[in-house]
Amino acid sequence: MSVPSNDLKKGDKVVLNNGWKATIEDNMRGNARLATVEGYFTEMGSIYVWDIGCIEMLAGESVSETVQLTDKQLKAKAEVDTLFK
Repeated sequence: MSVPSNDLKKGDKVVLNNGWKATIEDNMRGNARLATVEGYFTEMGSIYVWDIGCIEMLAGESVSETVQLTDKQLKAKAEVDTLFK
């Protein structure tokens, strides 16, 4: 089962594709989300929703789900991939 990317809310905990953990910091929708990322350093900034590997905690409940991207997000991901790969 997967969770729609636009259902992510402030406080949800996710794991990024590179293994770093992050906490969503806004209730926005779209391609980029504000998150506090715990990597080499803990920083707050924008991340792409397609960089989220799985969701650890959703609405205060422990889950292990993937993120389902919208059609527009899949199109934007393809455009970004062609630019940077």
